Amino acid sequence: MIFGYTRVSTSDQKPDLQLDQLKKEGCDEIFQEVASGVKKDRPVLEMLIHKVRAGDVIIVWKLDRLGRSLRHLVDLINILMEKGVGLKSLQDPIDTTNAQGRLVFNIFASLAEFERDLIIERTQAGLTAARIRGRTGGRPKGLNEVATKKAIAAAALYIQGDLSVMEIADNLNISKATLYSYLRHQNVKVGSYKTK
Repeated sequence: MIFGYTRVSTSDQKPDLQLDQLKKEGCDEIFQEVASGVKKDRPVLEMLIHKVRAGDVIIVWKLDRLGRSLRHLVDLINILMEKGVGLKSLQDPIDTTNAQGRLVFNIFASLAEFERDLIIERTQAGLTAARIRGRTGGRPKGLNEVATKKAIAAAALYIQGDLSVMEIADNLNISKATLYSYLRHQNVKVGSYKTK
């Protein structure tokens, strides 16, 4: 079967141009989605990917209608190729139903991998340069002044035992998890305690 997939970013936009082109290509069924290009959730696209079987072809008007990024697009096409499903873009030189299209896709996949490796290398180089200058990445160790005062108060209230864990957290305007973190920071043994 030949499936079409259209996507517009907002309900104000119309997919007419995409639909006309996909109908011209003889799509048996067209899946239409309204979702921002950067949005991760694409329920209609997921439904289409689950529906297709080996030998089917998905046609899109343009690749940017399908993938959020080059990496996302490469991952999607790999899933389709593993299922034996072809992908054809009407406005881009991608048609994985033939050898030339698969070659172009593999070039795109290599570029995506190259881009990922470059980002990793730049990050590593930045961290190395920072270490040489005496700086390290990650969160600063310890607590700031406000947090230290709250940790001392939390420890005192906890040891006193008049308030429940939730009451202490509420009084200090912190979460239970933060309260326990503060108690550990103050070396207070956390054991069985009344909770309301």
